Amino acid sequence: MKEGSGEEQNVAPSVYSHVSRPGSHRYKSAKKGLPFNVMLVGESGLGRTTFLNTLCERVVIPPREAGNCEQAHIAEPMQFKHYTVDMEEDGMKIVLNIIDTPGFGDGIDNENCFTRIQEYIEMQYDNVLAEENRIKRNTKFTDTRIHALLYFITPTGHSLREIDVELMRRLGSRINIIPVIGRSDSLTPRELVLFKQRVMNDISANGIPIFNFPNSDDDEDEESVEENAELRAMLPFAVVGCEEVINEEGRPVRVRKYPWGVVQVDNDEHSDFDRLRYVLLNSHIADLRDRTQNGLYELYRTEKLSGTNIIAGTAAATNPAAVAPTAAATGSPVVQPPMVPQSHPVAA
Repeated sequence: MKEGSGEEQNVAPSVYSHVSRPGSHRYKSAKKGLPFNVMLVGESGLGRTTFLNTLCERVVIPPREAGNCEQAHIAEPMQFKHYTVDMEEDGMKIVLNIIDTPGFGDGIDNENCFTRIQEYIEMQYDNVLAEENRIKRNTKFTDTRIHALLYFITPTGHSLREIDVELMRRLGSRINIIPVIGRSDSLTPRELVLFKQRVMNDISANGIPIFNFPNSDDDEDEESVEENAELRAMLPFAVVGCEEVINEEGRPVRVRKYPWGVVQVDNDEHSDFDRLRYVLLNSHIADLRDRTQNGLYELYRTEKLSGTNIIAGTAAATNPAAVAPTAAATGSPVVQPPMVPQSHPVAA
């Protein structure tokens, strides 16, 4: 799964990079590094490459060279590109596997893109299911199931487009979707607030199941419940990426420079990037992995083994909070998909 591993760190770290908080990830015993698989999906020009480099605090994907201008009108087919980065957060080693999808949405008819992404996600489930059914297990088997999909939304300022609705509706019952507004600094603060509201209204109206930071049964402390409620209110995350660092009062600050001023990537008043990074690599890494194993995969496994389509018409069952934001605001726990007695799962 490894295509690139990134260069040495050359940008200022996130302010949350080495901060430990209550509710932090629980996999303290992973010595070789906890595998965490993330897929990035979105049209070209929304800052996926810059986001990844900023997330990993190093150059994972180098800048693209200018192509042939005479062929610029020709849309290239979507590809799956894999990158592996070894990271450490809060004393925890993480093996971050990124699957990027350059070319998504660049054509007129994107039906093939939807199908290929769904097939890719399901193929990872099939690999695990096949391994579980083996008489003799492969001790070196690698679990490549995708734990989170970051879907980059174009900052139109209006509402979701048909391509956004279709992609998230198709994949919502297969994967943890976290909606992200790319290049959010192109909107004014007021425009951004209204756009977020419209996006979440569209998600609710279309019954799209996303990862809506549900409270689990063991979230008894008020701090965890309040944190999840705060994160739900921030959806979709408005992110700004950058690869430029300036010195401000003796400390490095990651910024995007404009004629009218600068946007600080790690400033919560300018961008949600730092909170999203903290969610992915710290506070909710366990929840995303656990829901993939015990919810989404088990639902797929049940459907596959029974030969029935449990998911059809029951997208809300995987995450009712996504299609009923009013219930989510109350912190009600999400009803998990139908479960079956688990076979011995492959070590993630």
